[in-house]
Amino acid sequence: MGSKLRPFYRIVVADSRSPRDGRFIEQVGYYNPISQPEELKLEDDKIMDWLQKGAQPSDTVRNLLKKDGLMQKYHENKFSK
Repeated sequence: MGSKLRPFYRIVVADSRSPRDGRFIEQVGYYNPISQPEELKLEDDKIMDWLQKGAQPSDTVRNLLKKDGLMQKYHENKFSK
């Protein structure tokens, strides 16, 4: 998404067999690195639900989730049982 020199990224849940820019199951947030400050909107409950179902975030999305504190929350929930 976005346009030339104006990046804007949707964070989506997609099947691993789908092409990178192809079909996706659900949009769970977006990231706008151009705005000041950087705008990161995540739907925490949906992301936690997908992670608990076994979804694996890409390296870039994992870094964004760490920045927002979601990965820490996920690991606390996973290992507190």
